[in-house]
Amino acid sequence: MKKTGMAKSDAKKLMGKMVAPGAAGFGNADNAVVDRREQRKRDQALGLVPFAVKLNSDLVLQLQTLAKERDADLNDVVAELLAKALAA
Repeated sequence: MKKTGMAKSDAKKLMGKMVAPGAAGFGNADNAVVDRREQRKRDQALGLVPFAVKLNSDLVLQLQTLAKERDADLNDVVAELLAKALAA
């Protein structure tokens, strides 16, 4: 491969990295992005289990609004509401 071809290839790789998800911290060594495997290990250590459900869009909007009002994570709000409902 010629030198210009190699430069083009390197530029394409660089542009691909900039467009990729999580590229907001591109070039910042301070931004420590946790990969999925590491995040899964952290969640397991905390005793968290992924639990997918399908909800009505109106209900989801209410949950998101409540989370914004409380300035809390959506997962925490849903966990709190489920715990209260199951305790009752």
